[in-house]
Amino acid sequence: MTLTTLDRRQEVTDALSVVLDPELDEPITDLGFVRSVDVDGASVTVHLRLPTSFCSPNFAYLMAFDAKDVLVDLFWVERVVVELDDHHDSDLINAGLAADAGYRGTFGHEAEQDLEELRLTFRRKAHTAAMERALTLLLRADPELREEDLGEVTLADLRDERTTLALVRRRVALGISSEPGAKVLVNEHGDSYPRAEVPLRLRRARSTRISIDGNAHFCRGLLATRYPGSAADQVPRPEGAEPGDHPLLPLTVHPEATS
Repeated sequence: MTLTTLDRRQEVTDALSVVLDPELDEPITDLGFVRSVDVDGASVTVHLRLPTSFCSPNFAYLMAFDAKDVLVDLFWVERVVVELDDHHDSDLINAGLAADAGYRGTFGHEAEQDLEELRLTFRRKAHTAAMERALTLLLRADPELREEDLGEVTLADLRDERTTLALVRRRVALGISSEPGAKVLVNEHGDSYPRAEVPLRLRRARSTRISIDGNAHFCRGLLATRYPGSAADQVPRPEGAEPGDHPLLPLTVHPEATS
């Protein structure tokens, strides 16, 4: 099958749609972070932009690295250039990506964590937020259900299919059981909590979810202010949708990424 340039641009966009902002747990395409896509035969050049010039270099690198990684995996691609624009560490990050230097090779002694440790931190936060969304919906739907009872709720008890599927994806990413009888309110290792701790754990999870949702809303506004017209590139959430209603990033991390 011969792909036209238009087909290839769409494939590039589709591939980028599974790359997440690790802090906001939303696709970079939905957030408007993809500034431009250029396809020239088997060569792809992508420019990324962020809401401010001082967004965390760790997050910025992770998104740029993941973007390059998914594009390299397209069967017809022979050359990929991903560049981050207008960031205080743009030169450093772009040079590291071009040289395939990996996270530690790019930041040197400033890299306090390796790439997988960083990714795991945000997967855990995304799981916590997804867990709280599912349990809060259940609590609102059943007036007789008390917070203390939520420690016994299993995946099979959840009623909202969308939030349940989003939660299951995050459990799978962390290696937590997704069997129907598995308890919903668990830590990052899949361990449940004593009944007396459940209200506190739920409140902490709610704080994490509110933080993620609030940051996402704030960053969308900042991007639209920094780059006039960029709001048109953002994909509004469907009414009632939550961030995280998307597939998990299907990446294979190459050895050099954590070198």
